[in-house]
Amino acid sequence: MARLHVAHVIGSLQVGGLENGVVNVVNGLDDGFRHTVVCVGRGGPLERRLHPDVDVITLDKADDQPMRLAALKLTSVLRRLAADVVHSRNWAAIEAVLAAALAGVPVRIHNEEGWEASDPAGRNRRRNIIRRVVTPLADRVVVVSRDLERWLVDTVGVARRKIVLVPNGVDTRRFSDARPAGRKAVLGLADSIPVIGTIGRLAPVKNYADLIRAFASTALTHPDAVLVFAGDGPSRHELDELVRTRGLAGRVRFLGARDDVAELLRAFDVFALSSIKEGLSFTMLEAMASGLPIVATRVGGNAELVESGVSGTLVAAGDPGALATALGRYLTHPALAAAHGRGARRRAVERFGVDVMLDGYRELYRSLSAAKRGRALALASGA
Repeated sequence: MARLHVAHVIGSLQVGGLENGVVNVVNGLDDGFRHTVVCVGRGGPLERRLHPDVDVITLDKADDQPMRLAALKLTSVLRRLAADVVHSRNWAAIEAVLAAALAGVPVRIHNEEGWEASDPAGRNRRRNIIRRVVTPLADRVVVVSRDLERWLVDTVGVARRKIVLVPNGVDTRRFSDARPAGRKAVLGLADSIPVIGTIGRLAPVKNYADLIRAFASTALTHPDAVLVFAGDGPSRHELDELVRTRGLAGRVRFLGARDDVAELLRAFDVFALSSIKEGLSFTMLEAMASGLPIVATRVGGNAELVESGVSGTLVAAGDPGALATALGRYLTHPALAAAHGRGARRRAVERFGVDVMLDGYRELYRSLSAAKRGRALALASGA
């Protein structure tokens, strides 16, 4: 049987959770599938992680380019590719749903995996009208958390029957709970130094300012502790300034974008996430698979990942005092941190392994394609 051709349409291949998830799907589904990745904007460093036989097409859409022009260009590309499935993700690629319909692509799938920094609550009226107009053209709208499903139904107005849940999945072999001696050398630290870490784009929706404020309190009682940020983004200057005014220079480290995430996570003792909104965080899943206790805000899909009191601690968003208490508790009680780290690893393996995610997409691609072929044959025979 011929392999199904899936065209994945995303904003870019810059380092990010959504982009990393696309790479995992493309590399993981090589049994009966071939893949093309289409970047509406530019490519990026994650292209290096794709299998060599995966084609990458970049459209170089400018931020101020009208959506209709991008849709026309994308329609031409998709018509030429003649893919069996077009799978687009998030607002950055929303025009792909219309473009795929115009190009005559049989199966059209769109993912909603989280909100943009400019619209962290998902309430932008213009964007939601566009979502409501184009989603009827999609065969399925995939969400990675129940919180996103509620938003699509209640706020956007997407028909529930269109929505299917496929949670993000983590490679629990690459991200392991091994703790080798010298594991903190990647940070230039001795293993005895307590490390609180986080990985993600430095953007307002992550609310990392609250994490720094929380650490300022934690640092008073744990004078050796270090806070580490891996990632870059528009909030970097503001966060640098906050570190300076709080007198935390040398205690807070900004590593920039990194491609050694598994090694970094092994160097952390606690993983922290202070977001005001989340879909289903890939980096949190990676931290859980790495056996780290999680301190996170109770927003979005975080509560679907973390069992508070079992695999971590959930606190209210916008409460740096509660963050500080939770962080300090794990640094003061390493046995508790280890127990919750084991609980996090167990939950990641049992509920959120990459194979579970791949099975979900494999079934979705095959079942929708088979249904479309069946309808086409029925119409042909009827004619």
